[in-house]
Amino acid sequence: MKFLASTLVPKHSTGFAQQPLSQRARFREVVELARWAEDIGYDAFGVGERHNPALLSSSPAVILSHIAARTRRIRLVTTVAVLSLTDPVRSAEDYATLDHLSDGRLDLIIGKGGDAVAPSVFRIDQADLWDRLEEGYELVRRLWREEDVHWQGRFRPPLSGATIEPHPLQQPAPRVWHGSATSRRSTELAARWGDPLYCANGLGRDETYLDLVRHYRERLAHHGHDADAAVVAVGVHSPIITDRSQDALAIARPIFEASVREHFSHRSRFPFDSLEDFVENGSALVGTAEQITEKLLRTHAKFGNQVFGVGVEGFFSTYTTDLATTKGYLERFFGEVAPTLRVEIPNTLWTPEPESGDLPITA
Repeated sequence: MKFLASTLVPKHSTGFAQQPLSQRARFREVVELARWAEDIGYDAFGVGERHNPALLSSSPAVILSHIAARTRRIRLVTTVAVLSLTDPVRSAEDYATLDHLSDGRLDLIIGKGGDAVAPSVFRIDQADLWDRLEEGYELVRRLWREEDVHWQGRFRPPLSGATIEPHPLQQPAPRVWHGSATSRRSTELAARWGDPLYCANGLGRDETYLDLVRHYRERLAHHGHDADAAVVAVGVHSPIITDRSQDALAIARPIFEASVREHFSHRSRFPFDSLEDFVENGSALVGTAEQITEKLLRTHAKFGNQVFGVGVEGFFSTYTTDLATTKGYLERFFGEVAPTLRVEIPNTLWTPEPESGDLPITA
């Protein structure tokens, strides 16, 4: 089993008992968080793209490029890159450049985007977002693999004999995943191309996300791909681990209530009746190391995933006292939970090549 950290770079990272950092300091905190994630045992670090005043992640290619210069091993991932909002030519160039700067460590997760602020900022009709994503991705694929591209679509000027530079360092091209949270259009697009799927598994019940993964595998077979070889990642929330389960629940309960109030204006719209329901039937990791290990083994048995996206900043971590508290739980996770999962669920995804002695480009 492999593990992916991710952040949307919320402006306020240090818990509501602390003074917020400046934006400059916040970016540096995220870079140091990626370095820490590499040291603690994560296999990949992701930055999502959002165009929202509450977040600082509008340019993941830039953030990940700086992280590339400060790390050596960890995969660098977009969680997700919103191709529906950007020029696919520029996206192809930016992420190919990042692939070189990171010495071939890029994995691209793409998606339509779920932020209502972004289309108004970019003056894009929300009804066009899915079509823009599909068209943009097809063009990125061609630009990464071909020269002298002739192309015409609906949403940007046509190309005649276009070649981008650089092409990605990884050949034939970096792995592209499709982020899936609510719509079968994402699973259909992934299945059409035979690409991996990243199942967000965020604030819905497991069964909701399982339905999307089942659809993905069905459509893989329909399009002539091997559904048994499907590569899937599943997201879970940052853990709260204690020696006694009742202590973990006591810590999580006020955080859970604050998070629900923040994210859901009406409690009736939250699909869980209680914290216990969220732990049992959702993506919350609350309990002892043994309980969390058993839960993740059950989750893998249902989803058949090769990656767990274990958040470092999100639903539970935002309301803890400080980032050090979240890091403490994650250190226990990688000391007491991850080793069992790696043994029980082996795979070769993101297995590094033997070291050549070359370092990524540094500042």
